Formats: sequence, structure tokens, C-alpha cells
Amino acid sequence: MFKKILIANRGEIACRVIKTARKMGIKTVAVYSDADRNALHVKMADEAVHIGPAPANQSYIVIDKIMAAVRATGAEAVHPGYGFLSERMDFAAALEKEGVVFIGPPSPAIEAMGDKITSKKLAQEAGVSTVPGYMGLIADAAEAVKISGEVGYPVMIKASAGGGGKGMRIAWNDAEAAEGFQSSKNEAAASFGDDRIFIEKFVTQPRHIEIQVLADKHGNCVYLHERECSIQRRNQKVIEEAPSPFLDAATRKAMGEQACALAKAVGYTSAGTVEFIVDGDRNFYFLEMNTRLQVEHPVTELITGVDLVEQMIRVAAGEPLPFAQDDLKINGWAMESRLYAEDPYRNFLPSIGRLTRYRPPVEGATTRGGIVRNDTGVFEGGEISMYYDPMIAKLCTWGETREAAIEEMRLALDTFEVEGIGHNLPFVGAVMDHPRFVSGNITTAFIAEEYPEGFQGATLDGATLRRVAAAAAAMNRVAEIRRTRITGTMDNHQRRVGDDWVVAVQGEAHALRIAADRDGSTVTFAEGTSHRVTGDWTPGQTLARMMVDGVPLVMKVGKISGGFRLRLRGADFKCHVRTPRQHELALLMPEKMPPDTSKHLLCPMPGLVVKINVAEGDEVQEGQALATVEAMKMENILKAERRGVVKKITASAGASLKVDEVIMEFE
Repeated sequence: MFKKILIANRGEIACRVIKTARKMGIKTVAVYSDADRNALHVKMADEAVHIGPAPANQSYIVIDKIMAAVRATGAEAVHPGYGFLSERMDFAAALEKEGVVFIGPPSPAIEAMGDKITSKKLAQEAGVSTVPGYMGLIADAAEAVKISGEVGYPVMIKASAGGGGKGMRIAWNDAEAAEGFQSSKNEAAASFGDDRIFIEKFVTQPRHIEIQVLADKHGNCVYLHERECSIQRRNQKVIEEAPSPFLDAATRKAMGEQACALAKAVGYTSAGTVEFIVDGDRNFYFLEMNTRLQVEHPVTELITGVDLVEQMIRVAAGEPLPFAQDDLKINGWAMESRLYAEDPYRNFLPSIGRLTRYRPPVEGATTRGGIVRNDTGVFEGGEISMYYDPMIAKLCTWGETREAAIEEMRLALDTFEVEGIGHNLPFVGAVMDHPRFVSGNITTAFIAEEYPEGFQGATLDGATLRRVAAAAAAMNRVAEIRRTRITGTMDNHQRRVGDDWVVAVQGEAHALRIAADRDGSTVTFAEGTSHRVTGDWTPGQTLARMMVDGVPLVMKVGKISGGFRLRLRGADFKCHVRTPRQHELALLMPEKMPPDTSKHLLCPMPGLVVKINVAEGDEVQEGQALATVEAMKMENILKAERRGVVKKITASAGASLKVDEVIMEFE
């Protein structure tokens, strides 16, 4: 077995590999850029080597710099994680030439499967069903439009060397095909150094289901069942689960056997994933093979008990797989929610800054019999950089059933505290309560169909709001008692805390009476129904872990005048707890209106202006492209919301802008 390995990556996946290596007694070497000098993976590793400036194309994906770090530290093997150099055939070949073991597949397999055009041809030859499309190279946007018309709209425009949703666009007409081709080409060049594009038929109402395979150097190959990855935004996975709520045993077996057949056909070893698109009749089509560890691998580990990173290391060291296909059973259900530094209230645009508060839920077994796991690469006080992927953690839960795994995830999300940046915790929390998701009736169009106008926050159902109101009343009583004790020491008179209150929450006002005892409070609403509330929350705590009628209720809490700011289940709202007279007076107060920014184009996230598409004096139409801003390796085209005339342009190509900085004004 290896004594020392180098992890050619950063963030949570580098930390993940280090954990397994440490468990196996293997020393680790981290590499880091200027931006990651104080990163968590650097602190966790036994050694760390600086490899250059912050941009990945000057550090993490420069093969010579990684090779220099390998030589300097004497690492015997390299784990590439995912992204960066993980699917670069020339990197694996360079390590092989140096006599250093690549903890991944052999370079010919990477070359064969890493190129999406070549991999589809090989899949067809291996008898794997594939999506119709054009696999040749496409010269320009005009040719892309012509091919798209021949394949038939809608089409998917994809980077041949792509991954992680980058370099991908769906086009429904000629105009979108031309625009999508150029954007995909630009993103592919920036992210992968390879701007080749191909086009395939976009299967409507599809489900994205992938098969995890594991192969050794002794001819053994197994599949570790499937993961459902249909909850996606802009082709980027957001929520994954294992197994799929859609597959039956026969389809699972057929997909698994085809995945293994493809792996064997290209001489594959190590962990890999064969991705399929599945229609409503359970017909499945090969999409691509990822010749690396997947982001969502923890859900597979949770339902199989197999440490995929450990098996990758053991396979690389020449050991045979310790299990056969019949040994791999599905145990329970697992969910994964990706925590992204993206603001869901700004159409999920990237957010950067300092994590002023980062408190993930406690990992391990829960009191309900489930499991919580959080793979992360950040810490409280750390910086979220604009240079890398916006994913900062992967929150995973396990339960005996899908319903149990979802409930564990709901509570874990409500427990997760993140402040200082925009993040998507409210959105994934809302998805966990969405009836369509709960039913398992999902496709890759779920987000577009259920949130067509973007995410504006969740609205809690009536039953949940009553539980919140009861808990808020009990919490307010604790706060009021503290206030009376403080004033009592000053004037030798302690004000009595009343029993009658009105809780206003999400547009509803609940008149109620609270009766407290040593163990908790009984909250009775005006119509006579009661709730029993217990909990140890005290003023100043940012997380309230309450029990309402014996059922957990976890809320993030902030103090506001006359009540609380509460966040749970994807909802973020003010909750006012007032005396009946205070409530009467509050109804007479005018509502403060936000400033009018309708005549300004504001930069929606910190980023670099790539292009200004219009000039002062131009008349623009609704939907017309106005500017392109790049952030976190993604191009964002800003379009006109309505017809107007450009009055003034205040930004230019190459400018770095802050959130809400004005790009142009309209008459």
C-alpha cells in the first residue's frame, strides 16, 4: 500500500480524500493556490505545496506544477478528485511516465470516455443505447443552426470535454442554437481548454439516472446501483438520491450490466460513472461516462456501505475488489443537497465573500435512527472565492425509507447555519417539502417547471405556520421574562408578562393565550386548539430547536423589533409577537416600499464584464442581450426585461463589478 499520496485538487473533495487516506494510515500532500493559502484542505493534509496564482489555469490545472509538487514531496500516487485534471489523459500519462500511480483509470480509458463524441461512438459499438445526435466537429454558429434543424428541436449543445454543467445549453429554435453554440464554446474554452462542441437530441421530460461502477485490474467489474440526479438547474445537479424512486429491478439490472459492459470494453479500472437519460417508459440512453469520482458519490456510499475513495486507492495499488456483484445490496435511502454559494433570490447568481457564520449540523447517527453527513471544504471565517466552483458543501442524509431520508434532510437543512454570503439552503429546503418531489414524480425540468419565475421563497402551509406561531409565542415569553428581570433590578419593580398575544406570520395573525409551566408551555389559539411547546432556546441563540406536540421544529432565529426573523423549510420571514393592543396599532402603520430600480441594469453578482452588446441611444426590445458578465467560470447573459432606450452606459468590457453596481441606465 502507498505511504504517501498527493491530492491534485482543492475544497471539499480534497478534504474527503484526506479523511479516507488518514483512516488507511496514508500520509497526504495538498496543493494550493494563492487564494487557498488558508484553506481547510491545506490545514488537514500532512504536507502542502504552493502551486501558483488564484486562477485555476495558472495553478490547479497546470500539469507541470502538479508534477513538480509530486517530485518535491516524493508522493507515490496522486488522487485527482473531480474536475480540474481528473479527466485529463495527458495528466494520467505524465504520472505514468514518471512512475507515479494515478488513482483513477488508465490514460487510454480516460481518452476514450473523456471525449463525449468518441465515447458515444464506443458506446454504440458496445451495444449501449445512445441519444440521436451529431457527433462530428462543428465549425461555427451557422453550422450549429443547420445541424440543430436536422436533428430536430429541442437540442442539447454540449462541450465535448465538458462536465459539471459547464459548456451546455438547450436550444429550442435557430436563434437559441446560434447563441448557445457561442456561449458553450466560450465556456468550454475557459473551463477545459477545449472548445469542441457537439449536438444531440434533447429528450423532453427526462430523468437523469447514473450507474456507479467499480473495476479492478484483475478483470472484475461491479455496479453499485444507481443515483437519481434529476433535480438540476442549468444542467448542474442540485439534489441527488440513491436509489432512484423510478427504476424497477429489471431496469436497474439492465442499466448496471450495460454500464459494466462499457467499462470492460475500454479497459476501465477504478471508480467511474455511466450516466443515462431515462424517459417516462423507462427507456434509457447513454449520455456519457465520467472517468472519475462523482460529486454525488456519498449517497452511493450510504446505501452500500462501500468507501469508494478507499476502493479507488486499493485498486490503484493492485488489490482485487473485496466483493462480487451479488454482495452489493441496497440498504435504505440516501439524499444529497449541494450547498452552493449562489443567491436563490437573485436567480441563483454566484455570491462571494466571507463566511461570517458556518455551522453545519452534527454528523453521525440521529435520534430518529438516521444518519447525517456533511462533506465540506470551508470553515467559519473562511473566504468564498470568485475563482472556483461555487459549491461549498454536500449535505447528505440516510434513512430506512425515502420518506425518512427526506425528513432527516429537512431537519438537517433547517439546522445548517450559513451567513455572510448568498446561498441556496432556502431553495433546497423548499424542494424537500414540494409535493412533486416528495411523490418522486421528477424530471430534469423540475426546477424550470415548478419555479418558472425563479425562487422567491417558500410559503409554509397552514399547519406548519400554526406550529411556528406557537413556538414563537413560547420563545417570546422567554425573551419577555428576561427583559422584565433586567428592568426589575433597576427600579425594584418587575413587570408581569402577559398571557394574551397576537402572532403575525406570513400574512396571517393568530390570537392566542400561553400558559407556562416548569416543563414548557401550552399555547391555545382563539378557536380553542392547543399545542404543547418545549425547548431550551434562550435570547441571543441563532438556532431554536423546539418540540411542538412532540415533533421537532428547528428554526434559524434573528431578533427584530417586536419579534423574530425566522427561517425554516425554505421560508424566510418576519414573525411579530405583540400584545392585542400593539397588534391593533401595527395594522395602522404604512408599509415601507423598496427603491425603484426599474430604469437601471444592475450587475446581479460580483463578476467580470465580458461584453456590452448595446450603445447609448440604442432602442432595445424585451429579451434582447444587453451585456455578458462572467462569474465562477460561468457566462451570464443579461437581457432587457422590457422595451426601452439606453440613456447611459457606466461599465465597459473588462471591468470588475460588485453586486448591484449599475451597468447602464434607460430613459
